Amino acid sequence: MTARDCRPLLVALDVDGTIVDHDLRLSPRVADAVRGLVDAGHHVVLATGRTLAATRPVLDALGLDTGYAVCSNGSLTVRLDPALPGGHEVVDLATFDPSPALALLRAELPGAAFAVEVEGEGILVAGPFPEGELEGDLRAVEFADLAGASATRVVVRSPDHTSQQFLEMTERVGLKGVSYAVGWTAWLDIAPEGVSKASALEQVRERLGVPPTATVAAGDGRNDLEMLAWAHRSVAMGQAPPEVLAAAGEVTAPVEEDGLADVLEDVLALHPAAAG
Repeated sequence: MTARDCRPLLVALDVDGTIVDHDLRLSPRVADAVRGLVDAGHHVVLATGRTLAATRPVLDALGLDTGYAVCSNGSLTVRLDPALPGGHEVVDLATFDPSPALALLRAELPGAAFAVEVEGEGILVAGPFPEGELEGDLRAVEFADLAGASATRVVVRSPDHTSQQFLEMTERVGLKGVSYAVGWTAWLDIAPEGVSKASALEQVRERLGVPPTATVAAGDGRNDLEMLAWAHRSVAMGQAPPEVLAAAGEVTAPVEEDGLADVLEDVLALHPAAAG
């Protein structure tokens, strides 16, 4: 990207730890920076591990009711349009049978809680998740009921373990046929093989006709690694783990210090208006 050019940018933003802090607080300065980019004609796309239902409040808070959103770590992409039923349409959906991964992980983590996201049916939950960690239409089921579901995402949570123990466990068992990322806590996200925020964003980029050199991404988690590699300008939040910091082209301040606003204000200064 050259200074002060007029190309519309695709700006991909993680949600938790990037747009909102870990208390789910949205800074007015971050919200203003996002709106500034949209008003200038750029494409702001939320790219999150959240379900669409859990992403909706953030979209609403930012005033984003048109464009695209990438949810469930890339398994679900929607086009936003207030004229559509429900305000959106599904444009890409990737699913998989989680049974082999579930069986493998259950053997390793018999006390863990498991959740399987099924598009259109909500989230099937086997075991207790800490309050507030899952949002959407939650349905309590037995573990055996998770097998054979057409899943967009699987979440494994074990409060008795650390994220480092989860990393070591996933490397040891060798999950096959899926994509996965370990979160800040003992939280494991599993998606269909080859699916990530980056794979979904690439489809969005092609739909929008944005060149690869006009892409920006910001994130703070291991599920952002592919997205950061995909973007022409990649930014890690200051509180991100070491491997995420190393993967990004630049590092901004932590989310609590409005690090995202620093980046977006700079992007807008370089690209004050998009033509066409």
